[in-house]
Amino acid sequence: MTTVTASHVREALRRVGDRMVALRERLNDLDAAMGDGDTGISVSKGGAALAEFSNANPLNDGDDIGKYLANAGMALNRAAPSTMGTLLATALMRMGKEAKGASSLDATLLARMLAAADTGIQERGKAKPGDKTIVDALHPAAEAFAAAVERGEDLSQAARAMLEAARRGCEAATPLRSNVGRASWVGERTAGKPDPGAVLCVEILEALLKV
Repeated sequence: MTTVTASHVREALRRVGDRMVALRERLNDLDAAMGDGDTGISVSKGGAALAEFSNANPLNDGDDIGKYLANAGMALNRAAPSTMGTLLATALMRMGKEAKGASSLDATLLARMLAAADTGIQERGKAKPGDKTIVDALHPAAEAFAAAVERGEDLSQAARAMLEAARRGCEAATPLRSNVGRASWVGERTAGKPDPGAVLCVEILEALLKV
């Protein structure tokens, strides 16, 4: 595959939504060890909204993928106006803005979209790599994808590099102490525990790649 088509995007959005719904209890359990234990609820609501949006809104060949993703982000934000919901919605809307007017997505455009999502979440969440957040998985994933594209690797190879980097980033964040958000309030208690946001990022990428 050299490009992602409109139908691929719609199907991927549905898979991501379904995966987010399925993660409800796992994310709640992870969050309970670090925060207030409601991340799974927010993510599940957002996922249901994405799946519903995908089911209700066709995306045909020639349609504006950027507009579709931006609208999906707004639907997610309405359904889950929480911290995590807002971050995920921001990522979708930034990706949509980057892809505005595109009816298919090649590797170079996808790299820009991932970078836009990464930047958007860092800006909105006031987080950086090493703060033990979703950024610790997303940032290396975006960088790995872009680097693979720069090396001339095809889309599937770049996608594998992206997922592997996200997994490594998630694992590397586990021993860290949370520096932002409610999890930072409990300090050392967060060290050694997986971050729900980083775990979610890996799961979303796995859903995108049908893993």
